[in-house]
Amino acid sequence: MSKKVLIVGGVAGGASAAARLRRLDEHADIILFEKGPYISFANCGLPYYIGGTIADRERLLVQTPKGMADRFRIDVRIQSEVIGIDPVKRTVQVQSEERGRYEESYDELILSPGARPIVPDLPGKDHPLIHTVRNIPDIDRIKDLITSHNNQSSIVIGGGFIGVEMAENLKEAGLEVTLVEGNGQLLAPFDPELAASIAREMEQHGINLLFSERVQGFRSLTQGIGVELAGGRMLTADLVILAIGVTPDTAFLRGSGVALGARGHILVVETLETNIPHIYAAGDAIEITDYVHGTKTAVPLAGPANKQGRIIADRIAGLPSVYKGTQGSSIIKVFGLTGASTGSNEKTLKRLGVSYQSVIVHPGSHASYYPGASPITLKLLYTPEGKILGAQAVGYDGVDKRIDAIATAIHFGGHISDLAELELCYAPPYSSAKDPVNMAGYAAENNAAGRVQLFTYDQLDSRKTDQTILLDVRSALEHKNGHIPESLSIPVDELRERMHELDASKEIWVYCQVGLRGYTAAQILRQHGYQVKNLSGGYKTYRESQYKPASFSVPDGSSGTDQKASGHSSAESKPALQIDNDLNVCGLSCPGPLMQVKQAMDQLAAGQILRVTASDPGFYEDVKAWTAMSGSELLQLDRGKGGIIEAVIAKQKPSSLPSSDIAAAEPASTMVVFSGDLDKAIASFIIANGAAASGRKVTMFFTFWGLSILRKPQPQKLSKTMLGRMFDMMLPGSSRKLGLSKMNMLGAGPKLIRSIMSGNNVASLEELIQSAAAQGVEMVACQMSMDVMGIRQEELMDGIKIGGVGYYLGAAASANHNLFI
Repeated sequence: MSKKVLIVGGVAGGASAAARLRRLDEHADIILFEKGPYISFANCGLPYYIGGTIADRERLLVQTPKGMADRFRIDVRIQSEVIGIDPVKRTVQVQSEERGRYEESYDELILSPGARPIVPDLPGKDHPLIHTVRNIPDIDRIKDLITSHNNQSSIVIGGGFIGVEMAENLKEAGLEVTLVEGNGQLLAPFDPELAASIAREMEQHGINLLFSERVQGFRSLTQGIGVELAGGRMLTADLVILAIGVTPDTAFLRGSGVALGARGHILVVETLETNIPHIYAAGDAIEITDYVHGTKTAVPLAGPANKQGRIIADRIAGLPSVYKGTQGSSIIKVFGLTGASTGSNEKTLKRLGVSYQSVIVHPGSHASYYPGASPITLKLLYTPEGKILGAQAVGYDGVDKRIDAIATAIHFGGHISDLAELELCYAPPYSSAKDPVNMAGYAAENNAAGRVQLFTYDQLDSRKTDQTILLDVRSALEHKNGHIPESLSIPVDELRERMHELDASKEIWVYCQVGLRGYTAAQILRQHGYQVKNLSGGYKTYRESQYKPASFSVPDGSSGTDQKASGHSSAESKPALQIDNDLNVCGLSCPGPLMQVKQAMDQLAAGQILRVTASDPGFYEDVKAWTAMSGSELLQLDRGKGGIIEAVIAKQKPSSLPSSDIAAAEPASTMVVFSGDLDKAIASFIIANGAAASGRKVTMFFTFWGLSILRKPQPQKLSKTMLGRMFDMMLPGSSRKLGLSKMNMLGAGPKLIRSIMSGNNVASLEELIQSAAAQGVEMVACQMSMDVMGIRQEELMDGIKIGGVGYYLGAAASANHNLFI
């Protein structure tokens, strides 16, 4: 005897259940009810029809009622809403456009009603210019509005997947777009530092972003619609998309006996059966098990809904399939950028009280030497024992396959060592010998094994400055172009020679651009006895964590004037420019692009123009900071397809920089060192090292007794005049012979001071001199003083420049900080 199976709702869960069941049971009597006109459509593709990526509307229709009937012999009844269930009689009540109200009996019942958009109970919520996005009729109305009317602006409320996709596609359709989000970030499945990259991409494509803003209501205007924000402010536009979330469409089940959760989701077990026999449920309307933690949750995604429909068909046909839970694997395209995630994020782990660790890496999408490589930001979350809990990634290429690989590892209970050991496909156009997934595994293994201690950007606020040193081991150019406040700059390649500048009694918090040089520096310091931590994800992650949307004018709505929410025009005409040199740095990661730009600009004459093409996403902000620092003019900055950045830079003529700003363009310090006292010499070099570390150009001019500081021990007496020999008797023979200005105590004072300094891990004068030289401090001996005192150049330390007062005055003229010691 054949079974009669009723299915409530089509699309992902219901349609896949119907097709699978027919393949398993040719004799089943299958009836599918859909309250709308379409039973199976690509609801995930709806926004792309608005933006024009999907040009043919018919491509959105996956299956038609006739197609289902012809191929699968399924009785499809559209415009037929199931409004009630009687589990005792095993019947459903149907309200049909064609047949009116009637009952239909069943042997097995599958519920796949989906979810509907949330519409908050706010004043003006029924305004005709407010739209939601759920089905084909919704998208038809929006498409008609933006193509057949002179509409120029739109407001999207909600920064989830639908809101972000609609904002992108409305912009692609030519509208100005403002997105309003009530929370402090977009896309809740992503942690803030990764969500920031997506927000920045949207902003760079001309979308206005308002975070932590609550909508208070809607207002009818003479033209368009007003969106009222807190504080009486109002945005206006030609249409509004409401995308603040979804709620299960299960009101028809109230009173049926089918168990529902606190938020209205249908409760099911692993067989996807409800609490009532012969009733199953699938899709966005059900509460499922979190695959990672075993807790209950709801995840409205198409992939799980299709799998659930298939499993229900198996169960009805007698196959022992079960649904083990949902990981929440998801992905989104935002212009050229891709974001993807799987498993748990930090917010979920903190809410559940799960102990976890994390690493962030920024590897290339493929081999850097092969054209088109771009960085991926990949974050991995795992237990202290190494079990993988979740991952997120953002980038322009290769993001999907990396998260898919980690999602597979999570499904099989994977460990971080599994990621390190995975053998993944490699050829230069596709990956690197060390795939980004491997790199994440290596970083996690190093952390878990104690080979490196990590700190994260959000721990910087709790850093105790009296117990730690924040050390930037990037190049001096990178440090000048932007750094974490209060950080000391010592490039990693100079670290071994300048280690004495660090206080060994303090913990060293190291950072570089992405974490790799920081790891190297941490290993060097750790093996020399320092306590050290490395910033996970480096300065790049820190900078993303500091992201805030650019401010734009939100008018006070009290005047009632109709002002449009405006953004950046994507169709602005650009003047034709005479390009003097083209520089392609695609494939290079920071600091490569910036270093290449500086070298190219150094070769140009004043007023000439350089065009740079780069693929490193960080270059977009880096080049803005560099041009401001260097005094160059950034004429154009654009981001094209695939995240390729094009910058056009003019080398300014010296006269174009106001004289009052010259010192500000390159901060400089000069000092005259007249004294030969040990304490004053130490003070001079402490100041010089500090100024150099902060990015200042430092010139020290040593004259008369100050020349003693620069003298090196003489292996033999030089032939000198009588006056020269007299000064030799009065002058200390080297820096180690200097006395104190106070409490010299027949030479015992300097020895006491040096002993105290050594005991407190304070660098000696000689170490300070070496450090200053390594940082590029310019030390100049006064030629006139040397002549008067009979001091020859060979008596001075190596690297000392000989100059006169004119040289010093030239340096002082461009300095904004002068001292006399």
